[in-house]
Amino acid sequence: MANNTADHPQGNSVAEGSHDGDFGITMEELKALMELRSAEAVTKIRDCQGDVQTICRRLKTSPIEGLSGNPTDLEKRHAAFGKNFIPPKKAKTFLQLVWEALQDVTLIILEIAAIISLGLSFYHPPGGNAEACGQAAGGIEDEGEAQAGWIEGAAILFSVIIVVLVTAFNDWSKEKQFRGLQSRIEQEQKFTVIRKGQVIQIPVAEIVVGDIAQIKYGDLLPADGILIQGNDLKLDESSLTGESDQVRKSLDKDPMLLSGTHVMEGSGRMVVSAVGLNSQTGIIFTLLGSSEHDEEKKVKKAKTQDGIALEIQPLKSEEATESEEKEEKEEVKQVKKVNVTKREKSVLQGKLTRLAVQIGKAGLFMSALTVIILILYFVINTFAIQGLSWVAECTPIYIQYFVKFFIIGVTVLVVAVPEGLPLAVTISLAYSVKKMMKDNNLVRHLDACETMGNATAICSDKTGTLTMNRMTVVQAYIGDTHYKNIPEPDVINPGTVDSLINSISVNSAYTTKILPPEKEGGLPRHVGNKTECALLGLVLNLKRDYQPIRDEIPEEKMYKVYTFNSSRKSMSTVLQNPDGGFRMYSKGASEIVLRKCSRILDAQGQPRVFKAKDREEMVMKVIEPMACDGLRTICVAYRDFPAEAGEPNWDNENDILNELTCIAVVGIEDPVRPEVPEAISKCQRAGITVRMVTGDNINTARAIATKCGILLPGEDFMCLEGKEFNRLIRNDKGEVEQERLDKVWPKLRVLARSSPTDKHTLVKGIIDSMVGETRQVVAVTGDGTNDGPALKKADVGFAMGIAGTDVAKEASDIILTDDNFTSIVKAVMWGRNVYDSISKFLQFQLTVNVVAVIVAFTGACITQDSPLKAVQMLWVNLIMDTLASLALATEPPTESLLLRKPYGRNKPLISRTMMKNILGHAVFQLIIIFTLLFAGEKIFDIDSGRNSPLHSPPSEHYTIVFNVFVMMQLFNEINARKIHGERNVFEGVYKNPIFCSVVLGTFALQIIIVQFGGKPFSCAPLTIDQWLWCVFIGMGELLWGQLISAIPTHHLKFLKEAGHGSTKEEIHKEEMTEDMDEIDHAEMELRRGQILWFRGLNRIQTQIKVVNAFRSSLFEVESPHYRSSIHSFMAHPEFVPQSEEEARTSIIEEAGEESGEIEAFP
Repeated sequence: MANNTADHPQGNSVAEGSHDGDFGITMEELKALMELRSAEAVTKIRDCQGDVQTICRRLKTSPIEGLSGNPTDLEKRHAAFGKNFIPPKKAKTFLQLVWEALQDVTLIILEIAAIISLGLSFYHPPGGNAEACGQAAGGIEDEGEAQAGWIEGAAILFSVIIVVLVTAFNDWSKEKQFRGLQSRIEQEQKFTVIRKGQVIQIPVAEIVVGDIAQIKYGDLLPADGILIQGNDLKLDESSLTGESDQVRKSLDKDPMLLSGTHVMEGSGRMVVSAVGLNSQTGIIFTLLGSSEHDEEKKVKKAKTQDGIALEIQPLKSEEATESEEKEEKEEVKQVKKVNVTKREKSVLQGKLTRLAVQIGKAGLFMSALTVIILILYFVINTFAIQGLSWVAECTPIYIQYFVKFFIIGVTVLVVAVPEGLPLAVTISLAYSVKKMMKDNNLVRHLDACETMGNATAICSDKTGTLTMNRMTVVQAYIGDTHYKNIPEPDVINPGTVDSLINSISVNSAYTTKILPPEKEGGLPRHVGNKTECALLGLVLNLKRDYQPIRDEIPEEKMYKVYTFNSSRKSMSTVLQNPDGGFRMYSKGASEIVLRKCSRILDAQGQPRVFKAKDREEMVMKVIEPMACDGLRTICVAYRDFPAEAGEPNWDNENDILNELTCIAVVGIEDPVRPEVPEAISKCQRAGITVRMVTGDNINTARAIATKCGILLPGEDFMCLEGKEFNRLIRNDKGEVEQERLDKVWPKLRVLARSSPTDKHTLVKGIIDSMVGETRQVVAVTGDGTNDGPALKKADVGFAMGIAGTDVAKEASDIILTDDNFTSIVKAVMWGRNVYDSISKFLQFQLTVNVVAVIVAFTGACITQDSPLKAVQMLWVNLIMDTLASLALATEPPTESLLLRKPYGRNKPLISRTMMKNILGHAVFQLIIIFTLLFAGEKIFDIDSGRNSPLHSPPSEHYTIVFNVFVMMQLFNEINARKIHGERNVFEGVYKNPIFCSVVLGTFALQIIIVQFGGKPFSCAPLTIDQWLWCVFIGMGELLWGQLISAIPTHHLKFLKEAGHGSTKEEIHKEEMTEDMDEIDHAEMELRRGQILWFRGLNRIQTQIKVVNAFRSSLFEVESPHYRSSIHSFMAHPEFVPQSEEEARTSIIEEAGEESGEIEAFP
């Protein structure tokens, strides 16, 4: 073997000088080598380096012992070959975010209006006769007041600045938060390397060139490397090449392993040859980084393409670079482009976009109407009724009026659009995501959080999710005897025991071990595959040790390894005997391996013939009773190939895996987690159907499903095996038919012995199904590489944080950090809470909007001046929206959320009850406000504020109107806490300190504005009596709320709902236009007109940037470098022509182990 210079520090203490000279190979040579593939690479290694061992020698590392881990050596390697870190894109500065917030069209319009207003207030016409300009211009003679004309414009500008700063700060803090989260997760991502002969896990960033890394199925390679030793290794390189076929890797055909590719099968060891920016991934990143200029162009292009710019460029996190990288690759390599549509909008986003369009149109109409009426009224009044003619010196005064009308119009528009809505969505999601971390849910895609609230079905794995994933062998059939407990070793024939021990020790992944407990008195730690751990536990229970056998037969001595995968459902290892013959050890699902056994060891340890009828008897007497106890049965067997028969053809698996001799059948128990049955009954109460999809056999699956409460006694539900399931849903040509599937899935509760394709078919079938009142929203849990397609296809994919492979995590939306089903129930609760929070906010917000728009509109039309001034409106908009979104979006979830049925896809955002509340409260508020507006001066005995001249001082009358309006909103905010018609609106209010502080804070600010706001806020100070009346009228809202909730909603059939999901016809249309880039229908509607207006009005864009920021940062969260992988298009088989689809799914089927279920075998 290569000598290990790296083990001796003196060998590393080469004088600092030309770094490359320290090693026998330069970075440039390695880089050039890594750009070659397959045969070229093999030839190049042979010609230039000799073999991989020589490369190891030149890199001063040992293929067996690895590096010494000596800090000076690691430093030198960093200096010579770089660090394994690709620097992220620079974060946007605060000023850039401010500039982006300023792009909002509504704000731009306000700024222009304010600047014109300011300019005109400073412009005084030269000594014109104001009288001649008509009475409308009255009040100009008051010089002092005329000087104050600038205040309104300045105040509007000031409010605009506040809006911009709030928005920018929001974006900035989110970006910071998520970069922090991302870097934390990157640090948590570890990889297995060998140092000083010890197998250890180190953070990916600490890997250096020369490290010997162990790779196994499910890994995402963090650096480039050259294979030293491999067993049946297959990689998915689609993230680099775009080709979906798996690439077989071996020393003599293709030893080059590239960063960012996925290990789909097998295991092996590699020497790391390039890291960070020098790896294949890094090189592509560097190409992209150098073209900042192009990137700017791309962003602009993206903006113009998307008419509404809803998806304004996300944070430049690695995800953005990712997609560009893909573009770049495709230009360079001309790879066949696979058309994957962009991720569909989440259920809530779709509904919100529709609602925003509807509101935007209404607001635009109202504001235009207001301006037209005001101008017409003024023109008719001045030039027709008063009969004045337009004089040049009056022009500035008239223009001032028109500007005032324009400002009022814009104000109506600003009020009509629920600007706080995007903020509420963002705050609600951000708050939930943060809290969900505490409930062991790491949310990678922000919208998954809210989609989970709509979930109607959960397809769960068994192993590790419903069960504890702590496997132990509890029964065994050895030497013609069925032992209900593990027998003492002396009662079994010693030869049989030796065969069993050897078979288990050698024929299992060497990364699987049982380590001593961390704490005294704790349970031994199971590392690696749990099923193999159970078998190793059996070895220890038989008072033997597996380690000496492994030391005697290291992985290099294994002649051939058939690793476990979901189609084989078994694992076999071939060893060469000294006489030239071979012995193969096999283990796997008992019914599959027993079918291939022709002999069995008897009580004396001698093989006897094992016929089909013996097998049937064994299945009935041993395997079925074990399975009915909920045990997973594994058969251990061997086969000898005599030397005289010559070497068999190892590629012909069917002949090799045959004629086996059965050593034993063991029953492995994986106990149900104690908290699962209650969690499942909560789901069922909440209207969510839980289905178990497992690779285990049907009896075991049924037993576990009954223990969990998925199957209830006396109910008519189906348990199917994968084969039977396929027979029921496929037609004669073998194609899946939706009609057939629709007959099966509603009653299906357990799908056993299922392949990854079955899981994907089931999930896709349920999502696409039109059966039942509402369309299904499906969540899926998975932990295996081959769960990728199903996780991607599901509305919400949950990956296991502990047992999950990188591929599964990358395909998922939420990662369960404790691998526990109860965390899914928490996610449902939070999801429903987000949905409800947004509905609460909408109920509050739309009441404010309806009232403010009608007041501004009618007031302006009747009194030529909106009773609520532009600055007051902005205050209502700003505080009411921003603060209310903070107050209502942070309500903590309660268990009662789990007592109602899920909303589903097409339930409207604003229900009939909410519409009743919105209109009911609006009527109350309008009656009060109009009463005060037209009779307030008599009630309070004060001067009327109506028809006041331009620049007149604020009146008490209008201040009272404004104050009462704000008080009513404040008390209505308490009403808005309940949206399902509950009576007690104060319930649990003390549990939400944010809500209480926001309400009190708003009240305090209102006092300050009214008493000290003066001219800028158009407020006159009020007396204590007037204040008490305002508060008293505001409290009337609470009583009125009780009155409204007493009216039964079902009598109010005339009330319309708003904010529907997509309808069936639209879904059908969508499927027809699958090839086109998927565009939300609300967006299509928009493109027909008023795009520019809507971009402005719909402030959602500003906040969706934040949502995108979340999404883009979290999209990459688990695997920071890669996301475009085989699964990104496997997840959408509907985009693949049918013939290809069949081929592709079969690829996936082989692609990796069948989730934890049969992580090593079933």
